[in-house]
Amino acid sequence: MHFGFSYTGLIFLVMLMIPNLIWTKYKPAGYEEYAKNENRVLLALERTGEVLVSCAALIFSDFNIRGWSLRSCWLIAAGLCMILYEIFWIRYFRSGHTMHDFYSSLLGIPVAGATLPVIAFLFLAVYGRNIILAVAVAVLGIGHIGIHLAHKREIQS
Repeated sequence: MHFGFSYTGLIFLVMLMIPNLIWTKYKPAGYEEYAKNENRVLLALERTGEVLVSCAALIFSDFNIRGWSLRSCWLIAAGLCMILYEIFWIRYFRSGHTMHDFYSSLLGIPVAGATLPVIAFLFLAVYGRNIILAVAVAVLGIGHIGIHLAHKREIQS
């Protein structure tokens, strides 16, 4: 692990944040009611994971592009997950902005809006051989995906 700025981490974070900022104006109807019922442990894990992932993605230069190697496949996979994440958001913004739309799957990936970025950052951690990012992603994934799955279960019942 090498300290230094990661432009790759910055690109991933920008791809993550821009749709989320737009989403604040296009939240699904009734979202606030579901948010009130969120499990506090999952919420704490999610928030902690968000901070840890954001910091780790930026302060380790391990994620920057180095020459081609077999490990580069992990970076490509991470990038593809982020592209799918953007496609998820495009589909959501073109939809009726319902809870069902927000918690939908994409290409069989459940709660794609939560799952795809977690997988992308996990692949980025593998690419950079960075255990700190991997642990941060695990914390984020438990909280973020857990909350989204709970909301999905609520709207289905």
